[in-house]
Amino acid sequence: MKPKIFLPLLLSSLILNSSLLISTVRYVSPTGSSTPPYTTWETAADSIMECINISVFGDTIYVANGTYKEQVVMIPGLSLVGAGMDSCVIDTRELVTSASFVAVEVIDSCLFRGFKIIVYYNNELGYAITGGGKSLIEFNNVLIAGVGTLIGLSPMVLKNIYSDVQIGIWAFNSSSLIKNNYINNADSYLGQGIRIEAFDLTYTPVIDSNYIETTGFGIGIAFGSKPTITNNTIILKADYSKGYQGSYTDTAKVFNNIVIASQYLPNSDGFVNTGVPHQTYNNNVFGELGDGFVFTGDDSHLIQLVNNSIINANNGIINCGGQSISAHYNNSWNNDVNYSGFTPDTTNLSVDPMIVNDDSTKGDLDFHLQKYSPLIDAGDPNILDRDGSRSDIGLYGGPYGWSYTYNDLAPRPPHNLTAVVEDGLIKLSWNKNTEADFSHYRIYRDTVTNFIYDTTRIVGITSDTLFYDNLPITNKEKKYYYLVTAFDNQNNQSEPSEEVTVTITGLTEHPPIGDDGFRLLSNYPNPFNPSTIIPYRLKEPGYVKLYVYDIKGELVKVLVNQWQNKGYYEVVFQPNTEERERANSFEAPMGPYYSDIATGIYIYQIMVRGEGDIPVFSDMGKMILLK
Repeated sequence: MKPKIFLPLLLSSLILNSSLLISTVRYVSPTGSSTPPYTTWETAADSIMECINISVFGDTIYVANGTYKEQVVMIPGLSLVGAGMDSCVIDTRELVTSASFVAVEVIDSCLFRGFKIIVYYNNELGYAITGGGKSLIEFNNVLIAGVGTLIGLSPMVLKNIYSDVQIGIWAFNSSSLIKNNYINNADSYLGQGIRIEAFDLTYTPVIDSNYIETTGFGIGIAFGSKPTITNNTIILKADYSKGYQGSYTDTAKVFNNIVIASQYLPNSDGFVNTGVPHQTYNNNVFGELGDGFVFTGDDSHLIQLVNNSIINANNGIINCGGQSISAHYNNSWNNDVNYSGFTPDTTNLSVDPMIVNDDSTKGDLDFHLQKYSPLIDAGDPNILDRDGSRSDIGLYGGPYGWSYTYNDLAPRPPHNLTAVVEDGLIKLSWNKNTEADFSHYRIYRDTVTNFIYDTTRIVGITSDTLFYDNLPITNKEKKYYYLVTAFDNQNNQSEPSEEVTVTITGLTEHPPIGDDGFRLLSNYPNPFNPSTIIPYRLKEPGYVKLYVYDIKGELVKVLVNQWQNKGYYEVVFQPNTEERERANSFEAPMGPYYSDIATGIYIYQIMVRGEGDIPVFSDMGKMILLK
């Protein structure tokens, strides 16, 4: 009898416990009602909070398009899914009463997805999302102003868009997974992308593959926790900003992130560590900022800096305090000072990394390594790439990096080509190519401008950056035009340098005259879309104005309006929609666009005034925009 009694009791227990695990799907719509249980679209709630108030752990709430003017406080284990960031709006601007206001609170084990959140007109007041627990915030959300997400314990924050926020995501006492979010606080004063805080060092948040544009810091650890920060892209948009800042934490792992300066930011930094132990592997810093990797403080915590790459900063890697830096297998290239405050060992390099594209005017920046880059298999031999080979230095190396095909690309075109007279010869010189697989240069000459540089125009081959040309004798004024291309060991040929002109006034009477004075060079490419480069050369310092006009003579854009020293310059003209709208939305450095940019012919004009405000040079050129 006992088995017969036991079996029904067991089945009853299983049925009862299973019923507790069954979740309910509920709905919210602006056209809904206040009558529960909201289990169909026809019986949907008209308020998100009304629906949450009758929900339990495991329930899912779908929210239709519309605007919901309410504060949202989630319960543990709830999935709240909006219809989309473009049209499903939580607007709390009329509710904000203090800087600590929270628009949406995400609790333990939640999913929050698919909303636009507007906190307040003033982005220094109010938080967008806060919370705690093991939550999944997986969604395409747009956050307008305030703090984007404050989360706790162990949530997952995936695939969100945060726009114009003061703080994008705030992980407090959290072992979060924060992944694939887009955060833009570029127009917020000292905005913060992702902020991590914890009172307990047992928290282990993971910050992975987020894209952040910031005026303050991209990712910052205020205190506590043991985070892993990997594969994030951080764009610095204002001076005194920082890509990553770690302080008062314990053994952060910072792998395969990139920080890019959007402009000249001499007081901004890529990665800042203020006296705490870190493992910093395979990160990149690129652009004209202050310091790439900077370490401050006077304690003895060990900093492990391995396989990182820094390009074009004032200081590459700098130790400002008394910390012990274990810096090995890094590459600091083309910085004013590559290493400072410590003595780098021989594993640390200063070589051209040969990335695919380091010029944003020629498409998006691409930090994959070219086939013959000296950074391939040059990292720490104890760290392996995903394909099992020795690690590469830079963004895509190491176990958190990528496996990809190394493309064999042509060298960069030679730059800053000049011509001067020396002992009756024409002396050509240019900047040296730095690619590891560089081989030689070809020099071309013709008597017409914008000539086709085929083999019939070759006048010399050299591996140096100097070439002397003995021109044919002539008894009349004549012009010669030169350009130079670069070759690598695989015989790939670069695009040509800018063209330089030599004017001859009759060799039987006078020596040739090298045209190395003031020059407005031809823009390239031409025709262009979406951008072109306008080069010019100054024989001496002067106040430079460079304008773009349309064919009617109406001003389109002021590209340069400042005093400049002698030398060679290149200015980008990029009249695409995004750049034009940005320039017209606030006081841009060189002013806004003054007319619509359409397909057609445009004139660029340079005017230079020297000492005493005396005009010394003016010229103009023509370019064509094709859409």
